[in-house]
Order: sequence, then C-alpha cells, then structure tokens
Amino acid sequence: MNVDAFRKPFQAPAQVAFHRTELGIILGLYGRMVAAGEWRDYGISHLSEVAVFSIFRRSAENPLYRIEKRPKLRLKQGLYAVIGMDGQILKRGHELKPVLRVLEKKLIRAVK
Repeated sequence: MNVDAFRKPFQAPAQVAFHRTELGIILGLYGRMVAAGEWRDYGISHLSEVAVFSIFRRSAENPLYRIEKRPKLRLKQGLYAVIGMDGQILKRGHELKPVLRVLEKKLIRAVK
C-alpha cells in the first residue's frame, strides 16, 4: 500500500503570523532603535498571505519600514523582507537576522 496516497498536500494557515522567536528578534532591534531615539511606535498585522511588522517614527504617519513574512515566497526569494517607506525592497532573504541587518546599520554612527 502506498503511504504517500494518504498524505495531505501543504496547506497554508488561514492567517500568517510571526512566531515568538521571530518577534523576539524584531522587538530586540526595535528596543535598541527606540533607545537611540530613532523609532517611536509599531504595529503588527496578521493577514491571510502576509504578516507585517510596521515601524513608525510618529504614530500618525506612514511607516518608515515594514518587516514582512510571506510563506509563499519561502522557496523563491525568501520568507522575509524589509521594505522602505517608498515601497522599495531594501533586503530579502530566507533568515530573519541577516535581513534585519539592513536596519541595524542605522544604529552605527561615527563618534566625534
């Protein structure tokens, strides 16, 4: 008897969400940027195809950056992406930490 005949095809969840470890990495970076005075607010959206962590300088404006998780792109361009205010993709990849390095560069400043 063929066991593969009983296996179900991959089904995406009804709602994409960040895992606790992913949120820990993102919130660690967020906390450092808040302490540096760069960021002030954030928002999280869990939709059917994407989970979005939006970063704001002020509460009432458009997000400076969006960190997106798209499971459908996990085999192609990568599961994670950092998108700028103008919609330009700043970094995309399969692992979260290397993708977020594009935002960590903002923390490094020359000391006089």
